[in-house]
Amino acid sequence: GITGAFQYGLQVSIINSPAEYIKTFICETWLKRYGSPPSTEMITLLWSFIVSIYSIGGLLGSSSAGYLSVRFGRKKAMLFANIPALLGAALMGFSRLCGSFEMIIAGRLFSGVCGGLALNIHIMYAGECAPRKLRGLIAITASTSIAAGKFLGFALGLREVLGVEALWPILLAANALPALVQLLTLPFFPDSPRYLLIDKKDKEGCI
Repeated sequence: GITGAFQYGLQVSIINSPAEYIKTFICETWLKRYGSPPSTEMITLLWSFIVSIYSIGGLLGSSSAGYLSVRFGRKKAMLFANIPALLGAALMGFSRLCGSFEMIIAGRLFSGVCGGLALNIHIMYAGECAPRKLRGLIAITASTSIAAGKFLGFALGLREVLGVEALWPILLAANALPALVQLLTLPFFPDSPRYLLIDKKDKEGCI
């Protein structure tokens, strides 16, 4: 759950705290490029695009979750979700260093793809691997992980933690940590019995 639906909750909440810093960064970058400050409407438009493009990425990730989970299996599909997560974290983390607010937009798009994939495959994978007696308990890890991700996102955004002007790129790149945790731990997990039996026709592996 920490590396599945958690990513969605984290990315939804983590963007709120550095809003003013990102708008200032957009204004400064625009001024350096074009020699004049952007209009208030342009800043609002770019900021709205940064926030909303996450949903577009989520739509792309959700749409491909079914195909990837059948083509490669639940576990490999979950591992695949870390690629856009790490790519998005790198783009957002280095955006100020490179002087490019477009990198934040692209990073949010990739983070959305990760969130859409991880949320859908998490529910599928956990439900199919859960013992019968614990199936209900394990199924709700999706909602609890989303809530935990939102909470941590708000906590990291506090001024006492990463919610200051000097650290906002690190705050935006925080989703790299759960992605790395998953890359190190998930390979040791079993694959879904349902996937092994129905999609791979591996009855022995399923048992």
